[in-house]
Amino acid sequence: MADHLDAPTPLDEHRKLAVFAGEWNGEEMVYPSRWTAGGPATSHVVARIALNGFCLIQDSVQTRDGKESFATHGVFTYDRDDRAYRLFWHDSLGYYPPSPASGGWAGKSLILVRGSLRGNARHVYEVVDDNTYSMKIQFSPDAEGWADVLTGVYRRIH
Repeated sequence: MADHLDAPTPLDEHRKLAVFAGEWNGEEMVYPSRWTAGGPATSHVVARIALNGFCLIQDSVQTRDGKESFATHGVFTYDRDDRAYRLFWHDSLGYYPPSPASGGWAGKSLILVRGSLRGNARHVYEVVDDNTYSMKIQFSPDAEGWADVLTGVYRRIH
């Protein structure tokens, strides 16, 4: 039939997310906040390209003092209509934002911001090289002045 639409295919913007696919170990610093005391942590991250190449699905488990302290599930994609990257984020604190984080690339950094009634969060993922990336999560009550909540450097497991 000539009246059906072809299914969309991933764009270069979707494929760019593959830089974060793989298995990673991270050394992190957790900053004191209203949610937790500060201190060093480690994380194990597993990320894969999924859903016909449209999404990067990332799961991480953070360990502090020998115990699991925080876990996340993130779904990254590119919104071709709005021409923006999106991050749908869920974590073991049980909060979820009313909408995904949005943003884009600035050089080697993917910067995504999301807001909720509790304030604003900014995720910055910077590609260091093929086997290393850094990440920081920052908080701001007004999306003006940002304070670090978590920083980390992640190295690919071969």
